[in-house]
Amino acid sequence: MNPLSQLPSVDRLLSDPAVTSLIDFHGRAVITQLIRTALAEAREAVRAGTPLPDAASLIATVGAGATVQATPKLRPVFNLTGTVLHTNLGRAPLPEEAVEALVAAARSPCALEYDIETGGRGDRDDIVNDLLCELTGAEAATVVNNNAAAVFLLLNTLAQKKEVIVSRGELIEIGGAFRVPDIMKRAGAKLIEVGTTNRTHLKDFSEAITPRTAMLMKIHASNYAIQGFTHAVPERELAILAHAHGLPFVVDLGSGTLTELERWGLPHEPTPRENIAAGADLVTFSGDKLLGGPQAGLLVGRKDLIAKIKKNPLKRALRVGKLTLAALEAVLRLYRDPDRLHERLTALHLLTRPEAQTRAAAERLLPAMQTALAALPVSVEIVALKSQIGSGSLPVDRLPSSGFAIRPQGKKSGVLNRIEAALRGLPRPVIGRIEEGALLLDLRCLAAHEETDFAANLAGLKCL
Repeated sequence: MNPLSQLPSVDRLLSDPAVTSLIDFHGRAVITQLIRTALAEAREAVRAGTPLPDAASLIATVGAGATVQATPKLRPVFNLTGTVLHTNLGRAPLPEEAVEALVAAARSPCALEYDIETGGRGDRDDIVNDLLCELTGAEAATVVNNNAAAVFLLLNTLAQKKEVIVSRGELIEIGGAFRVPDIMKRAGAKLIEVGTTNRTHLKDFSEAITPRTAMLMKIHASNYAIQGFTHAVPERELAILAHAHGLPFVVDLGSGTLTELERWGLPHEPTPRENIAAGADLVTFSGDKLLGGPQAGLLVGRKDLIAKIKKNPLKRALRVGKLTLAALEAVLRLYRDPDRLHERLTALHLLTRPEAQTRAAAERLLPAMQTALAALPVSVEIVALKSQIGSGSLPVDRLPSSGFAIRPQGKKSGVLNRIEAALRGLPRPVIGRIEEGALLLDLRCLAAHEETDFAANLAGLKCL
């Protein structure tokens, strides 16, 4: 007898009680397709000499496939990399006020472009315009989907087929190999480099101005630092020079914060308010980095220039939706209460977390880590670590922290890679980093209320 004829039919498997429960959860169409795939793979395996699988094995395969398909791609993880604003892990975690506002906007109709007072059509930028003006000192503001888009839009609006003067040392590349010169080219502007990599003077800008100049631009080097024999022209001097020639002065901050970080012991980061006060006509910055909100590109500055930018047809292509605006408005409101900002703004709370707290967390979780890895030839110890802010913000500054160092015992060079992969395979993946022969798990971003779930999550660790 042909062994393939003994494979159960699709209808027979669909009628099995175990499959019925899968259908109730995942849907008949999904399970039917998985059964057909499992049967096709079984036929190929049998032809290759593999024993005929029974119905229970096929159903188990279908159930496993259904679980994989039902698992979201955008999954929560434990960020133990030591990088707070990790681009690949979603950058700034939102505060509860922003999450609640986002959910409310998602669940119900909301006044996105509707003026409740007049009953007429509104402008979605009005949702955050007044807050951004209050917090930055600008005359007007607008929002697009990220800071690269903000820079692109202002260049395309104000400098198309014209020249933009920038210091050579500020021609940065951001994540994903997006480079400022490339963005300028795509926006239709011609880049004019002045100065050298490490030193640029006011006369370099002055000598480069021609009738074709559209603006002077300063780009904050937020993702690297040049040290030693350096010189950069202060914003106020560039603003005076630009205005003397009837030109706008534009600053791209890249990352952006709306408060003075020094009050919490963090290094200084230029703010939009400082640049507006120094004479900048437009300032662009991100919403999801140091600001601690959702992904967005914010433009603030002169009312007439913002109005021109908003009339650009590309503004509609780059605009944000109600969910981003809901979260952004909630985050901006937190900045109106600076005394409690570090307690309520999640990103700032993580950045200002004392080392003693991470050390105490490590001591509480050490038994769970040791138990989870007890069968492997490794040691687990609490170590002092240095966290980084991330997303190009304050790149040379490090934050004292604590966590775990997992080291192999003997010549088990591959064990760390197996553990790292196993941690990523947990129900809630744990993301660390391998560095100098150890797997490091930095606890700065593990909140106190997550410790119980983290320890329970480790129970599913299967390294071998």
